[in-house]
Amino acid sequence: MSSFTMKCALIALTMACGATLCACTPSEEESNQQTAENQDLLDTIRTRGKIIIATEGTWAPWTFHDETGKLTGYDIELGRAIAKKMGVQVEFIEGKWDGLLAGVSSGRYDIMINGVDITPDREKAYHFTDPYAYNRTVVIVTEGNTTIQSMADLKGKQTANTISSTYATIAEKYGAKVLGVDDLNQTFELLLGGRIDATLNAEVTYYDYKKVHTDAPIKIAAIADETTSVGIPLRKENTEKLRTELNKILSDMRTSGELSALAVQFFGTDISKQ
Repeated sequence: MSSFTMKCALIALTMACGATLCACTPSEEESNQQTAENQDLLDTIRTRGKIIIATEGTWAPWTFHDETGKLTGYDIELGRAIAKKMGVQVEFIEGKWDGLLAGVSSGRYDIMINGVDITPDREKAYHFTDPYAYNRTVVIVTEGNTTIQSMADLKGKQTANTISSTYATIAEKYGAKVLGVDDLNQTFELLLGGRIDATLNAEVTYYDYKKVHTDAPIKIAAIADETTSVGIPLRKENTEKLRTELNKILSDMRTSGELSALAVQFFGTDISKQ
């Protein structure tokens, strides 16, 4: 092989190796993205300077719009307090219940604050904070309904709730047929229109609805034995530091009385205690 040919071969080999190295070496943007994916969500939130919270905005007094159109409620003001204590801004994104938990899983939202009951099935898919509220589930019917007087009487009856809610699960457990709806207002429209026999919801939600709609001909027909615990769901990957931080904030708010004050403000009773 001539010297000229050998030189050409060496140059070609060097260029090929260089190209290979360039192809195998991640760019700075890719490295940053990989770091962001592997770091705890708490660090991501602090770097971003904002926490993104999913909520319905249609479920008073948990999350709703007041007469001025402002988004407020027990869960909303809790979210604002959490963001303030974390030293970041807060962005609420409203949506239908069925898509909110999925959005937490996909990373579209950081957390969801929307009266989410802690259940064994949900704990398989999400991390939860310690409970910040406790619920009693009631069966709501029209005043003239005498066929439902206990949970057992739900068997074969038509109810309505958002499909993936705890209330739909309880209704099905007692043999009811559940019609899927988008929000609480639609549920009461169906009930008052005689298109369903009953609906299940939180006891405090019933009293809040009656406070606003004093003439609504509805009543509580039965109360479930179980008291459910409400927590904040997070995706399972890379959220341990965030969950620890949220639990500390909730504990501090419970000790200071802030959590109780918020509960009384929106529910007229302290649902933050069991």
